Amino acid sequence: MNSAVEFVALLRAELGLPLTEDDLERALHELPGWESVHLLWLVTILEQHTGRRINVVDLLEAPNLRYVYDLAADEQGVRDAR
Repeated sequence: MNSAVEFVALLRAELGLPLTEDDLERALHELPGWESVHLLWLVTILEQHTGRRINVVDLLEAPNLRYVYDLAADEQGVRDAR
């Protein structure tokens, strides 16, 4: 996951939600089809993909997917050159 584009593609594939890059800035509750259980799935997906543990407390504070991407990128030591 080297970019926000790859992050969104991963979420579309794994969560089955019709997400676009524009959705990164939207509040989680505003995302099409988003349910609270998606956050739990997201932890598992990101941990599997990065090979590292994701801080669930930080993830629970996520206002949007951009925050989640930044958190996962920090965990990987990778930053998107937005």
